Amino acid sequence: MKRINLLAIVLCLLACSALEGCSQRSEKNFVKHISFPPGATLEEKVDMAARLVPSPQQLEWQQLELTAFLHFGINTFTNREWGDGKEDPALFNPTELDAEQWVRTLKEAGFRMVILTAKHHDGFCLWPTKTTRHSVASSPWKDGKGDVVKELRDACTKYDMKFGVYLSPWDRNAESYGDSPRYNQFFIDQLTELLTNYGEVHEVWFDGACAEGPNGKKQVYDWEAFYKTIQTLQPKAVMAIMGDDVRWVGNEKGLGRETEWSATVLAPGIYTRSDSVNSALGIRPKSPDLGGRDILAKANELFWYPSEVDVSIRPGWFYHADQDSQVKSLKHLTDIYFQSVGYNSVLLLNIPPDCRGLIHENDVQRLKEFADYRSRTFADNRVTDGQVLWSAAGGESHEYTLKEGSRINVVLLQEDISKGQRVESFEVEALVDGQWQTLGQGTTIGYKRLLRFPETEATQVRLKLLSTRLKANISNVAAYYAPPLTESQDETQWNDLPRDSWKVLSTHPLTIDLGKAVSLKAFTYAPLNGEARPTMAFRYQFSTSIDGQRWSTISTPGEFSNIMHNPVPQTVTLKEVTQARFIRLEATNPEGQAATVDIKELGITLDR
Repeated sequence: MKRINLLAIVLCLLACSALEGCSQRSEKNFVKHISFPPGATLEEKVDMAARLVPSPQQLEWQQLELTAFLHFGINTFTNREWGDGKEDPALFNPTELDAEQWVRTLKEAGFRMVILTAKHHDGFCLWPTKTTRHSVASSPWKDGKGDVVKELRDACTKYDMKFGVYLSPWDRNAESYGDSPRYNQFFIDQLTELLTNYGEVHEVWFDGACAEGPNGKKQVYDWEAFYKTIQTLQPKAVMAIMGDDVRWVGNEKGLGRETEWSATVLAPGIYTRSDSVNSALGIRPKSPDLGGRDILAKANELFWYPSEVDVSIRPGWFYHADQDSQVKSLKHLTDIYFQSVGYNSVLLLNIPPDCRGLIHENDVQRLKEFADYRSRTFADNRVTDGQVLWSAAGGESHEYTLKEGSRINVVLLQEDISKGQRVESFEVEALVDGQWQTLGQGTTIGYKRLLRFPETEATQVRLKLLSTRLKANISNVAAYYAPPLTESQDETQWNDLPRDSWKVLSTHPLTIDLGKAVSLKAFTYAPLNGEARPTMAFRYQFSTSIDGQRWSTISTPGEFSNIMHNPVPQTVTLKEVTQARFIRLEATNPEGQAATVDIKELGITLDR
């Protein structure tokens, strides 16, 4: 009898060990990337997708929530968005540059990392590089001995702020651009300087800009070599946008997706297979869902590739004095926050230093208001028991107690993404006068989801997991009251002459009789409804006439820089006031074909 009992115990232990082994195998995680086995079913893919987790640096990056961009350079002094590489370095001469003011302002506003445009498309370098004379070393600032990158790095160290660099691949000044092998080495040399001489770099930010250089040739970038350079010199840095650590959300308006998967089928652009993979799946960075079951069924691989939402606090990315009154309102910034950080993304907000080398007073004030509002909103969590880890599958729910007398209009949800992103849909309810009422529903949660709803007085909230991948790991449920904000009614006016008196003489090119002779100081192009369209204007020629017969072409930059990604009004100030009754805009779209410009998209500024 004892032998039988002993045998039973041994068999039981073996069975338990086998079950534990199966459990461990089923919970095996995949870091950053999965290749699905050939013939894998949708359920097998979903099981594996649930166990895809971020790398340590990706996890740390997602926890930052707020990062800052500093667009600063030669464009700051030429009043342009994109320079052409022909600028005189002598123009760069900030009179009060104070990197500590930048970092201190951002730190106090709740930002945790600063990224500097060390080189933009114009090729002007903010550090004394050995690769080109088109840099601060050729400027009068500090007698050519200045180094903006170093000053910012030192300020970040002082204020315990993470530090990142933007280095534009597109270089409109470099003579070697378009001679692909030579320029790729030139770029690697610049990248090596930045990643070697300035201590730890936490994020390297590349966009995919690629066009003609001074020689008229188009460059073929060696992304693999760039990536290896970063891995070798700064292995803990995340590589953003044209990289496989951080993904561009797909717009520059500060808007994330309601369904935002960090575990996505979108192949990073740095991979040579990205175009074929993404085309086969019928997706692009702007697609509304990049990780749901429908798209997962067609995919062969999956990436942990979280979203970064970039937007500027002003209409432009570089500082322009005529935009001092156009700093985004507190309500606008708050809406952006809820639709970026609150949609499982990191917000990268651009705050451009001015010609003095300071963050302008208007921007500083708005950042302070933004920080104060978030502090007031999120200081008082009304949930008493929301930070206890809850692991549950679809169909399960959990109730959370609210403090007495709770008035709420925001619920915060978080998953422990170190164990993967697993919630596919959820519902939040509140117990009001003894009855459960639905506050809202959503799809993904991820690192953080903020759900807004009308003000409600409740005693409990209940989270229902409608659908999950394996068991979800809910790490935090909180509830808050966000004071209502109203938008200012003041709208920026960029047209001084009512269009009632205008008459369109032709549409291609757009030719307008203003109805009377005026003293013309500037003109503005503003894409309708702030939307990018294939027919929108990019390159242009602007002409004026007194009699409609004899025309004078006005010298301007001739390019609405970055308009396809940031379709906001762009005002072009003329070099001198011009007398005109007739104006003409000849324009081509980003593809070089004739653009279509509506009369409502054009405005003029008069010299009063």
